[in-house]
Parts: sequence; C-alpha cells; structure tokens
Amino acid sequence: MRDDTRLPTSPGFWRSPLRGPWFTSVLGLVLLGGITVLFVTGLVSYAAYNPDLSPVNDKTPDKGILGFYLFSWPTDPHWLYRVNQGVHVTLGVTLIPVLLAKLWSVVPKLFTLPPARSLAHALERISLLLLVGGALFEFTTGVLNVQLDYVFPGSFYPLHFYGAWVFFAAFVAHAVLKVPAAVRNLRRLRAEEPVASQESAPAPERELVSPRPDPVTVSRRGALWFVGGGSLLLFATTAGQSFDGPLRRTALLAPHGGPDPGSGPNGFQINKTAAYAGITAPETDEDAWRLVVTGRSGTLRLSRAQLRELPLYSAALPIACVEGWSTSDQWWRGVRLRDLAALVGHDDPPDVFVESLQRRGAFRHAALRANQVADPRSLLALYVNGESLTPDHGYPARVIVPAAPGVLNTKWVARMTFGETR
Repeated sequence: MRDDTRLPTSPGFWRSPLRGPWFTSVLGLVLLGGITVLFVTGLVSYAAYNPDLSPVNDKTPDKGILGFYLFSWPTDPHWLYRVNQGVHVTLGVTLIPVLLAKLWSVVPKLFTLPPARSLAHALERISLLLLVGGALFEFTTGVLNVQLDYVFPGSFYPLHFYGAWVFFAAFVAHAVLKVPAAVRNLRRLRAEEPVASQESAPAPERELVSPRPDPVTVSRRGALWFVGGGSLLLFATTAGQSFDGPLRRTALLAPHGGPDPGSGPNGFQINKTAAYAGITAPETDEDAWRLVVTGRSGTLRLSRAQLRELPLYSAALPIACVEGWSTSDQWWRGVRLRDLAALVGHDDPPDVFVESLQRRGAFRHAALRANQVADPRSLLALYVNGESLTPDHGYPARVIVPAAPGVLNTKWVARMTFGETR
C-alpha cells in the first residue's frame, strides 16, 4: 500500500517539487512568531472583559486554572483595547495564506506509514493532529466571528477560548520539537539554492521531498512571494476597519468596512442598531425615560433633563469591538460615573452593575471595576461630537469608558447599581 503511487500513503503520490524542509521551515518560523502574538493578544482581549468581576462579563465560566493570568483591566492608555484587538484580528486574517501554505507543505506527513514507529513518534503524530485541527478550528471560528456569521454550534467565546488553549499547547509541543531543525535548515541552506539542497537534509525531513517530483515551474522563493502577496492582500482589505475616513473604504472583507454610516456628528460605526436591540421610541422619550441609580444611600430616579443639570464633562475616546473594528476618538459629553456614585453615597467609587433597556442578547448587562468608575473620563454620555446621541448610538444615555471593549460601553442605560456586580 505504501508503494502504490495512487494512494496518499505513498511518497510518490506527492509530486510537487516545492515541498521540502527549506520551504516548510520558513513558513514555520513565520507562524511561530505570528501565532505567539495571536495567542497573547487573545488572552489580553479576554482579560479586558474583567471576567472575574461578574458572571455577566464571563462567557467562559468553567475556565478553572486557565484564568490564572487574569488581571484588573486598566483604563490607560485609552486606546489599549483598540490596538490590541486590531492587531489580533488583522494579524489572524493576514496569516491565513501562511497557515494554508504550511499545512499544504507538510500534508504528506499526515499519511505516513506506519502511523507510529515508536512512542515518541506516536506522541508527535497526536500533537500534529491537534495542531492541524486546532489551527483550522481557531482560524475558522475567528474569521466567522469577524464576519458576524455564527454558524458554529454554541457560543463563540468558550469555543474560541478553549480551542486556543488546546491549539497553543500542541503548537508549543510541536515548536519545541521542530524549531531547532527549522533553524538548522535555514542556516545550512541560506547560501545554497533551496531546490537543489533537499537531498542533504536529514532523513526525517526528507519525507517532505517527492522521490519523483514534477518539473519545476516556480522556485520556492517565488512560492513564498506568492504566499506573502496573498497575506498582503488580506491585510490591505482588512486593516482599514480600525480607522476612520478613506482607509475604512479599503476594508472590503470586514463587515464594518466601507464608509462610515450616515453623516454628521453621529456618523460613525455601530454594532447593534436600536431596532435590532428592540428599543422603541416611547420608552426612550425624554418625558418617559428615567435612569435608576442605586447605591449605599438609596435610589434615585433621574430624568435626562436632571442629568443635564449636573456637572458635564467631555472626553475623547474611541469605540473598539472584539471583531477588530474601531473608530477614531469621538468627543463624548456627559456625567462622570464617579459623580453618579457620589450621588448615592459612594465617595470612593465602587464597582458598578449597568443594565440596558435592551431585553435580549449578550451584554445587555455589564459590570465595571472601581478603577473604571473612578477614571474621570468614564462618562454616562448624553452627547457625542456636539450633538445628542442618536437612538443607534444609545440615546438617551450610554456608558463610555477608556480602553474598555465596546460591549462594556452599554447603550440605552436604564439602571446603574453601585457597589454591586451580581
């Protein structure tokens, strides 16, 4: 069976002259750096939700020891989440051609017989299966999330979080085994023509080399330029979603790419519309709507007119979401959260539990830490860029906090409970 060239278990089945240790090593080292950055920025993104603060913020409640690294999310610099998530999503999309080329370059190893020559070889094969499966799962769910296409079963958050740990564990094991060989390959072949140098590779690495290759039509360096061009194209059609103005029009592959919606002071990107959230005009009418604020000294019910009579402050802050899109700084104006806390008996700002008029969907409730409440730039915003909020931007009032993920900047706020996070 191994010698039947009609079957993928035969080395003669794989005829491409591009496969070899040099090509695979270059792609592997690129992925080593890129995937490490993806893993770190992914963990940081999860920490930004302050999942240990409240169950409503934690979408992976059974994480156990996998949450060992979590920390209280800071408010400085105010663009922290915007940059972190922009790097995470854009880099992930950009690496897709590199990942696919890497998997193509090593696919003969998946069909090598016998399946296990030794215990060590069996462990390596298992780690390889976890690595390939994990990579495909993580990149696929990540891209679907960016495209707002939730066709996979279950919630994106736990699937992507647990999948990342399984994938990265296999990735680390594979890197420990293969990075030394990859570095040796590049050092040995750097001064030689890669196509002509495959026979000098050690026996395990020669498994990638076809014994009967097809005629060469493109060099391995040419193939790398092709892969790099694909990555550059994906970068150019994705990265613009993190910017306003002309650059956003280049984000052809991002749902939040293209021109900003509408015009005027409220003409910047949103995620959920008021209609999607089920917000109706009668409940947000200025005469009907009241903000319920609860704290140590009791409960207040404040109209929008009463909020306008309180001291108002301004802050320039962006909106940044987990899908990787963000806006530039917008000028928000409203009541400081710390001042609302003081109104109900909290001279030292505590944590706060925020509830929206939105009746369904994730993050209609959110909890903020005391350091976020205390920041003078954290506002219950009534205005943006000089005008009242529109319904889609959270009218009559919304939360805006420096460096917080967009979903924690609750829109259509109905109730704020200080000193409680439920």
